[in-house]
Amino acid sequence: MSQTEKKIVISASRRTDIPAFYMDWFMDRIDRGFFNVTNPYNKITKKIDVSPDKIHTIVFWSKNYAPFLKAGFDKILRKMGYNLFFHFTINSTSSLLEPEVPFLDERLLQLRLLCENNGSKSVVWRFDPVCYYKTKSGKVENNLAGFPKIAEKVSALGISKCITSFAGQYRKIEKRVQFLKSRGEDVPLLIDIKSEKKIEIVKRMANLLYKKGIELALCSEEKLFSDITRKENITRSACISGQVFADLFKGGVEGKRDYGQRAKLGCMCTKSVDIGSYELHPCFNNCLFCYANPVIDVMVKKGNKGASL
Repeated sequence: MSQTEKKIVISASRRTDIPAFYMDWFMDRIDRGFFNVTNPYNKITKKIDVSPDKIHTIVFWSKNYAPFLKAGFDKILRKMGYNLFFHFTINSTSSLLEPEVPFLDERLLQLRLLCENNGSKSVVWRFDPVCYYKTKSGKVENNLAGFPKIAEKVSALGISKCITSFAGQYRKIEKRVQFLKSRGEDVPLLIDIKSEKKIEIVKRMANLLYKKGIELALCSEEKLFSDITRKENITRSACISGQVFADLFKGGVEGKRDYGQRAKLGCMCTKSVDIGSYELHPCFNNCLFCYANPVIDVMVKKGNKGASL
């Protein structure tokens, strides 16, 4: 590789939870030295060389690192020569919103182990998304109750960034809710709240985090960010940042803005190659608000009302 050539970043993955469910597949492809990646929109497939001399950083995204940590995949990959970076989504415990994720204390233990193994600078906490919802009784609730507890634990580990956003209103989520209700299940109705309320929430979150040495970053929330007049401790998020990886691990890394992401909505990410697949890698966390492809969506498409989760 020439001195001017930039190494690429692998995202594993925005589209599903690879550390929780697909690490055997991932490691098989690593051993083979390549991934076949199909663009979900134009269906064009490209072969991606993932030999260590071609890859600058592998970025993992998960809500449950237990299988990953138990097998020691981080240690194996680092020994092979890969730099690793971790997004860990830790929200308040809610069986209505995230029915299949482990209990909060278990996830916080995973976070500690992840930091001990890889260093806290390589780990980012995502409290994502903030959800407001109406229960069957008509009561409006949210998932913010566990935020202070999580922030306390995160701060003690030396993690310096929290990324958040508000739950989006996707058509696939509406279909998901309708399907679950048709099965007689108690499904909350996600609701949007006014911009003024969102600003109030973000400022409260930022103030709490500031006291603990944690920066709050908004992911793809450009309008909300623009509406906030005083932005103390609040930034736009680059969930994948070539500059951060260069500072952490040195060496040439791709640093151009990734306009293939939600740039108009405020995504500041730099370029990466996402090796996950919506079709091949459905997520078994089955989060109600997920924009990706939970297993429940496979059932929705089949209209399989008799199936179980």
